[in-house]
Amino acid sequence: MTDPATPPPEDAVLKARLLEAALSHIPFDGFTDSVLERAGLDARIDAATQARLFPKGALDLLEEFSTSADQQMLALLAEQDLAALPVRERIAAAVWARLDALRRRKEAARRAAAVLTLPPNAGLGAKLLWRTVDEMWRAVGDTSTDFNFYTKRGILAGVLSATLLRWFNDTSEDESATRDFLDRRIQDVMNFEKLKAQAKKEMAKLPSLEDFLKRLNRGPSA
Repeated sequence: MTDPATPPPEDAVLKARLLEAALSHIPFDGFTDSVLERAGLDARIDAATQARLFPKGALDLLEEFSTSADQQMLALLAEQDLAALPVRERIAAAVWARLDALRRRKEAARRAAAVLTLPPNAGLGAKLLWRTVDEMWRAVGDTSTDFNFYTKRGILAGVLSATLLRWFNDTSEDESATRDFLDRRIQDVMNFEKLKAQAKKEMAKLPSLEDFLKRLNRGPSA
């Protein structure tokens, strides 16, 4: 029995067709409703179907672009033996896979980032970024369910966002500047994790709040 919350397969095909058609216009005109309309004409998809598939217009088109890039990223990561790599190299591979997924569409990715920096679109930007970093962590084998689940994703969101901005301005053929930038950001994260672990170890040596209160109640002679 089909889950009513799951769109039919043909909708996914139509959305992919619309996105592919729109990508020939986005580098020049950005993510706009007029671009979506032209994509519908190019893909021979009527306006009523466009409105049903993308009720929020260009913003839904942008979300489809991000989702498509996530899927390509996961496909690239699935080809790698991530389990054999240390964590820092897994994370670097995940970020680089996201860039690989966007490389052919770099100007469209730049346009998408510009739209998502606008205050009215901040909520969508946060949702898409969180979705991407969550997919990254799951792909590299993260199984955390405690507070680390959120801190890992928050830290990676910062790394990915900063690296994307560096990548947008990297015009070198080998993208070495972006690779070096990413390596430094990951090293910063690793240094922070070491500092956090050291602080946790030192905190464990301190008396608990319960012990402190007991001593306080016993007075200075204790």
